[in-house]
Amino acid sequence: MTNYLLAGGGTAGHVNPLLALADRIKLDSPQHKIFALGTSEGLESELVPARGYKLLTVARLPFPRRLNAYAFKFPRAFQNAIRHCEEILKSHEIGVVVGFGGYASAPAYLAAKRLGIPVVVHEANALPGWANKLGSKFAAATGVAFQSTPIKNAVFVGMPLRQEIELLAKQTVEADFDKSKARVHFGLDPNTITLLVTGGSLGAKKINQTVEDSRTLLSAAGIQVLHIVGGKSELPEVSTSEYQRIKYCNRMDLAIAASDFAVSRAGASTVSEFAAVGLPAAYVPYPVGNGEQKFNVQDLVAAGGGVLISDAEFTPEFVAQKLVPLISNSKMLRAMSAAARANGVPDGTDRLFNLVQGVL
Repeated sequence: MTNYLLAGGGTAGHVNPLLALADRIKLDSPQHKIFALGTSEGLESELVPARGYKLLTVARLPFPRRLNAYAFKFPRAFQNAIRHCEEILKSHEIGVVVGFGGYASAPAYLAAKRLGIPVVVHEANALPGWANKLGSKFAAATGVAFQSTPIKNAVFVGMPLRQEIELLAKQTVEADFDKSKARVHFGLDPNTITLLVTGGSLGAKKINQTVEDSRTLLSAAGIQVLHIVGGKSELPEVSTSEYQRIKYCNRMDLAIAASDFAVSRAGASTVSEFAAVGLPAAYVPYPVGNGEQKFNVQDLVAAGGGVLISDAEFTPEFVAQKLVPLISNSKMLRAMSAAARANGVPDGTDRLFNLVQGVL
């Protein structure tokens, strides 16, 4: 029996891999004790307890990017966070720390190093964050979701996927896979080609507005749409036989199963899930920040499993001139689906689990 501390969180893209590994550990033996470490502000504060795991918290301490009052306070606050993590590791008799990046990971890595507890790092993005760059320098093992991730001595394990996505990846391999039941679940026609549109858990204003402005065009082309706008969108929910607009989807496996093509941001989990099940997509990377999303999709696009379009260029004109002809070309869709699947990793959870077991 081993006590595991899984550190990370913030967005669904970081929490879902953590939960996938937690479920796999529990499947190995119910005798294992699993604890998650995150912050009280991140999405983990909702998702981790909902899955039945104990969430321990540490202070949310962004790394200072400019010289100001916070920068002078940061060193002491960070040392306090490390000491707090040391107390957690000792009191819960943790045998290994597995970190997924984010605010909770850095102090956990350093606390584990001080106590001689092995560390395993999983980097979900093609462009690694500072916490995982730090942890990988002394980790017993580091796994990456993308082969192009620039971390020395890293092992390519892919992305730990939710169990329902892993199951879907196995089902969609079959030539006679039936999308109709999933389409009916969302109130769509069971036999009409289907476009999935999603901006992730927070939504994407530009994607949402462009698709809203293209509804008539898509309908005229015989394409029905499942549009997940996100909880923060001002667009109201809509339900027709050819267009379903919802705020949030708690069955993304069915949404993916129903679809022939997708338009999406290029978050690491989304890219990995679509590739694993062979769903081709037009990826519109988030235009703010360090630009990590475009790197997440570069290998997949190069392999022919998706197309890359900037946020500014994703317009109704692009939909009319590029997207509709692509979605309407069944031969092209089959080729893109095969390329996506060939680039995907449907067993990333097992690969990461085995990497962790190798350091115990």
